[in-house]
Amino acid sequence: MNTAQVLPQLFMSGIVIGSIYSLIALGFVIIYKATKILNFAQGELLMFGAYIFFVLSVDLKIPYIFAFLLTLTFAFLLGISLELFLFRKMMGQPVFSLIMITIGLSNVLRSLAAFIWGDMDMVALPSPLPMKPVKILGASLTYPQILTITAMVVMFALFALFFRVTRMGTAIRASCDDQDAAALTGVNINRVFQLAWIMAAVVACVGGIFLGHINYLHISMGFIAIRVFPAIILGGMESITGAVLGGLIIGVAENMAGGLIESGLQDVTAYIVLILVLIIRPYGFFGEKEIERI
Repeated sequence: MNTAQVLPQLFMSGIVIGSIYSLIALGFVIIYKATKILNFAQGELLMFGAYIFFVLSVDLKIPYIFAFLLTLTFAFLLGISLELFLFRKMMGQPVFSLIMITIGLSNVLRSLAAFIWGDMDMVALPSPLPMKPVKILGASLTYPQILTITAMVVMFALFALFFRVTRMGTAIRASCDDQDAAALTGVNINRVFQLAWIMAAVVACVGGIFLGHINYLHISMGFIAIRVFPAIILGGMESITGAVLGGLIIGVAENMAGGLIESGLQDVTAYIVLILVLIIRPYGFFGEKEIERI
């Protein structure tokens, strides 16, 4: 196959993996917007959600849609529990301490998953959709891949709408700007933090389910979140649009570099793109420059 034939396939495959990156990045940005915490456990939330869905849909043979809804319910309860029993007790403490807790949480979740599902490593999530590829823009995509892109677009639209038109979305944005000032105006900071963790857990579980359909489930699959850091910095740490755009850019850039130049280059492409963009735009595509008065 010549380059002209390969390019559409590389591009669309990059959009698919970029959609997963975007879903993970959404979780990072939601937590950061509300709490100023960089959640290093986001990848493990993704992994845990994928395994919960596997148990429900494969082991317990619950119909796909109900297994999906039950997994989202699990994510909802997990988000509430994490905020209520772990992070609420640390409110007011230095951000560094909270970040260290997320690092500890990521190791706890990974160890717990290894204890529960260690003998079920490298398994694939069966899909109810046909695996026969279809042609889109000159590339062959399976229905699970198409659904992955669709899920990312839907989640982005829902969160963008939420932050723009709802009172709680406005409260989260106000908390992001100044938590003390937001509290003085009547914003319930505890509720803001709790909702942020719920949304981050839900979007992580959705990302894990779709990643499990286009790849394999394994205990270390949460490490994919490390590859998302360049995406959230690229888009701007507090921007929903930037998270999605950054994820798509990184996904396509990695796929193009690995397919057209050298496969080993795929692992460092994200950081090369990040450096080049930040030289020109230090706050990312949608980040806002912060000015501090002395």
